Amino acid sequence: MKKLSLVINIVIGVAIIVLYVLHFTSSGKVTNEKSEVNGLESIKTEFPSIAFVDFDTLLFKYDFYYDLQNDLEEKRNTSEAELNSRSRAYEKEAVDFQEKIQKGLLTRSTAQQLEQQLLQEQQNLLQLRDNLSLQLMEEEQVMNRQIVNNIMEYLKEYNKQHNYQYVISYRFGGPLLFAHDSLDITREVAEGINEKYNREKKK
Repeated sequence: MKKLSLVINIVIGVAIIVLYVLHFTSSGKVTNEKSEVNGLESIKTEFPSIAFVDFDTLLFKYDFYYDLQNDLEEKRNTSEAELNSRSRAYEKEAVDFQEKIQKGLLTRSTAQQLEQQLLQEQQNLLQLRDNLSLQLMEEEQVMNRQIVNNIMEYLKEYNKQHNYQYVISYRFGGPLLFAHDSLDITREVAEGINEKYNREKKK
């Protein structure tokens, strides 16, 4: 009888120890789970606020872009007109030279001199073409930098009220493949940059 009560007491003691251990280890897991959840929530709240602008749409709606494009087109047309005029004059001189050679109206020394002049004029035309092309390319690069700079400067002002940490430029086929429509601020930015540009244009 004494042995039986001793065995029962031992079993009860072991059961109490097991329950004690299970209780504290499970509470630790709950604490860990809570800390993990709290950590996840803190990550969500600390995640940077992001917006994006559709750059192609922004350019399409930007008055400054069209004004610069028109200026560049006028310069391109002027350059082409100058080059075409010089080319026609050169072609006329070359045809006259060939006719005089065929009719024997020029001495050999005069023909050589005129030929050298025509070759020099041809080189001048090629140089003019390259210079005009380079100048237009540089002006287009400057134009693009002006546009991007204006947009970036406006976004600094815009962000004083919205506190975005990142504003991403989106273009079709670019690195940003998807963004939720709620992050799209293109329309607001387009209205803002046009308002600013037209206000400064009137000054």
